[in-house]
Amino acid sequence: MIRRHKGPRRRRWHELRDKRRRGIVLLPSLLTTGNLFCGFFALLLTVEGRYGDAALAIFVAMIMDLLDGRVARLMKATSQFGVEFDSLADVVSFCVAPAFLLYSYALKDLSRPAWFGVFLFVICGALRLARFNVQTGTVDRRFFIGLSTPAAAGVVAATVLLLGDEPLAHWIQIALAAAVGVLALLMVSTFRYWSFKEVDFVRRRPLQTLLVVVLAVMIVATKHDLFLFMLFTGYALSGPVRRLIVGRPLSVPAELVSKESP
Repeated sequence: MIRRHKGPRRRRWHELRDKRRRGIVLLPSLLTTGNLFCGFFALLLTVEGRYGDAALAIFVAMIMDLLDGRVARLMKATSQFGVEFDSLADVVSFCVAPAFLLYSYALKDLSRPAWFGVFLFVICGALRLARFNVQTGTVDRRFFIGLSTPAAAGVVAATVLLLGDEPLAHWIQIALAAAVGVLALLMVSTFRYWSFKEVDFVRRRPLQTLLVVVLAVMIVATKHDLFLFMLFTGYALSGPVRRLIVGRPLSVPAELVSKESP
């Protein structure tokens, strides 16, 4: 009886499996790199005075940030490296880029007080990301503690799109300076914001979800600047409003605490 030599075939199979695993891990990192590139590109566009394009680049970075975590969990390729890399990219795209955009667009005439406001936005965003990494797996996955950095950056970018290229009145500049300070404090607050991680509308109500998506696309196509501003501003205000209505939570149910990375 002749035995076939399976050693080379097994080695090739293991090599193909290792390459597939590396590809799976690489895809979320590529999306995170795209997020980082969009944040860097937003900085370049801001320097050139293309404020609207810079705001759109921040929104594209938000899409990349939304996809990388979903893809990593879907492919079971989550890692501590990915978590840290994602946070570093978020510091650029959702802390530095929107702060620099708002300063160049509306606050540079206010001199030094504006420096303090935009730096407060950056430092509070970085603290928010650090706290998020530390609290991973120990908090209720249904909520974010404090306003997320992409949501805060979305408020800034939507405001720039809404106001457009027209010269800003002095009172609008002051209002924007106060608003960026409020956003910074909301990021490091203890207000709870819905994360929508435990909501599965697509499976439970597919028809209603389809109608909502179609309606949202139609609104974005007609009045995208106003729609985005109302969406992100409403979400930023939902945390304090929820605290007024519901009150401070007493405890977190043990079954709602997840050990998975966010």
